[in-house]
Amino acid sequence: MPADLAVIGLGHLGLPLAQAAVAAGIETVGYDTDPRAHAELAAGRTPVEGSLTASDVRRMLSGGFRPTTDPAELGRVRTAVICAPTPLGDDRTLDLTALTDATRALAARLRPHTTVLVESAVQPGTTEGHIRPLLEEGSGLRAGRDFLLAHAPSRLDPGNRTHVHANTPRVIGGLTPVCTESAAAFYGRLTDKVVRARGLREAEMTKVLETNFRHVNIALVNEMAVLCHDLGVDLWDVIRCAETKPFGFQAFRPGPGVGGHGVPVDPGRLPYHSRTPGHPLRMVALAQEINDRMPQYVIQRCATLLNEHGKSVRGARVLLLGVTYKPDLADQEASAAREIASRLLDMGAQTGYHDPYVLDWRVRDLPVPRADSLYEAASNADLTVLLQHHRTYDLQGLAVKAQLLLDTRGATPAGAAHRL
Repeated sequence: MPADLAVIGLGHLGLPLAQAAVAAGIETVGYDTDPRAHAELAAGRTPVEGSLTASDVRRMLSGGFRPTTDPAELGRVRTAVICAPTPLGDDRTLDLTALTDATRALAARLRPHTTVLVESAVQPGTTEGHIRPLLEEGSGLRAGRDFLLAHAPSRLDPGNRTHVHANTPRVIGGLTPVCTESAAAFYGRLTDKVVRARGLREAEMTKVLETNFRHVNIALVNEMAVLCHDLGVDLWDVIRCAETKPFGFQAFRPGPGVGGHGVPVDPGRLPYHSRTPGHPLRMVALAQEINDRMPQYVIQRCATLLNEHGKSVRGARVLLLGVTYKPDLADQEASAAREIASRLLDMGAQTGYHDPYVLDWRVRDLPVPRADSLYEAASNADLTVLLQHHRTYDLQGLAVKAQLLLDTRGATPAGAAHRL
């Protein structure tokens, strides 16, 4: 049966979009080349940790959602949204492999009058300079004339139950005004507000600005955390006071690193940039450098605390609490916990962990022992390090039980633990 919508890529972007579309009454198919994702969804389970629950998936299936690995389904829809992942590669540029494969799969079956939307995070110029040629060459159709093309940067905030698809404004920018209006008509079925950008590159750059804004501001408070510790100043109290200012300030909080799927992007370093050669954004590069140093700073604080209590890192029992990148989710994408655990193991620490959302955790392909009894593990550990503040943690109780507690999130009551 034909459907109104094909979501291409059933990962952390595609699944929530498909969920929102099904909830809005849109006949939706979900295409992914990974047979495991299809099998998990068909069985009523989520293939992506921290994305949807099993009950969410079952509701989608009962609402008509059809996961598939058959690319022929892509030629039977009115709208196709590409949600392929674009992870950061070793050279700190976006890896477009999955995006290119998804685009080619769609191009081979693209029909006239189809609206093609791109939600994947990309550098400005990618939709027009990379995706458009692939679609045109693979289909023999012309963008803006035979099919419609637009970019709509994702604004997904995993675990946020206040700001969801329905009440989060969506930015869209098309190749032509008609493309923009077609995209606006689609997203208008999912959200209360659609914001029209001037074009494709403005829509793409919106994501770059939003992501870099987060990373730069987290880097600022991470530097402030180090400075305040050296000066004996309570940074969390400073932030509490500063955020009472009704203008010109937005509170960000420090942590052991910056995780998540949104990566800081420097357009000047990327292959598909604007007409004139760009220069690296020094502020973004510096922010990345600062945030990349935070795991090592956490290790330094661990070593200092242990030393102050007459213990060495080598042989010390260290318990890591919360190994996900965000509280109350199972998603571990780019979590600083893995690097911190790796460094502790290198230094000879007996490292264990506890996380209510992660039952099996591996570092360098080796299993890390999981604590079954949280309070018993904390009382036996020489050092307990809070890396993620899950709501299930009774931090007051942990502060009493733990021999030594380092709080990297500023979540414990003042004076109850050593803070980052």
